[in-house]
Amino acid sequence: MNKPLFMPIVDRLSNEVDFFRQKKDALGRLSLSPLQKCTAVIRVLAYGSAADVVDEYLRLGETTTRSCVEHFVEGIIYLLGDEYLRRPTPADLQRLLDIGEHRGFPGMIRSIDCMHWEWKNCPTAWKSQYSRGSLNDINVLDHSPVFDDIIKGQAPKVTFSVNGREYHLTYYLTDGPKAVLFAQHQEAVRKDVERVFGVLQARFAIVKNSALFWDKAKTERIMRACIVLHNMIVEDEQDGYTHFDVLEFQQGEDTGTSHVDLTYSTDIPSNIANMMGVRTRIRDRQMHQQLKADLVEHLWSKFGRDEDNN
Repeated sequence: MNKPLFMPIVDRLSNEVDFFRQKKDALGRLSLSPLQKCTAVIRVLAYGSAADVVDEYLRLGETTTRSCVEHFVEGIIYLLGDEYLRRPTPADLQRLLDIGEHRGFPGMIRSIDCMHWEWKNCPTAWKSQYSRGSLNDINVLDHSPVFDDIIKGQAPKVTFSVNGREYHLTYYLTDGPKAVLFAQHQEAVRKDVERVFGVLQARFAIVKNSALFWDKAKTERIMRACIVLHNMIVEDEQDGYTHFDVLEFQQGEDTGTSHVDLTYSTDIPSNIANMMGVRTRIRDRQMHQQLKADLVEHLWSKFGRDEDNN
């Protein structure tokens, strides 16, 4: 994170979060400055070091540093989360659908993956819930709130066609069938999210090393704050989110079948009957298998001739 990006964050936290305001004690002595506190936090997040490492460099004790980290991540999420962790707008969704179709996957929003973050001080009673094995990509997706907006009728309406068949539910690309050509293109697309995790871990080593905080909620907030900061850095370095997407999609033609219904209202009150019906459609195994088969055929018709020529 460069200085022109870091300093506005320090200024905003010092103005809007009471913990980061510099105050005087009863003797008129100034407390720690917002710059000291924020610098300590960034060093802990970036290097994944223990809280007492910054004591000699920034004159902050271990307890104070931990408190700075907790207040910093809460402040970042509160002040910047709505902007840098927002849901896609209909225009964003249409752009993602166009890019997915250009790459051979109509109706795909993006790929999804798991990143295991070891919890060093995980309580014994929770140990099996946060270990490798049982929570693979599919099980995590099943427990996550990713599809909540769709189930509640609050997601934009989407229509797309694959292999001559029309579908109305978008999807995230995860582990799938092992048809050779499909697997090659699937792995190429899924590399996107894997690289994002790699960049996130390289930028903020705290999410690469074992999580040191005892509290599960604090650990979650640290991850969310790191993602917000990561998105801010990406925007700052590339002058916008869509830099690579635009370059990639300029090579294709705007003749896709994936469309977002901009007239569809997402403010419709939901009821349990509708929610159960949508949930059943999302979990429909027959539709899932049909979509996989259609995607295999679609990719073969789109790229198979090139493979044969090679």
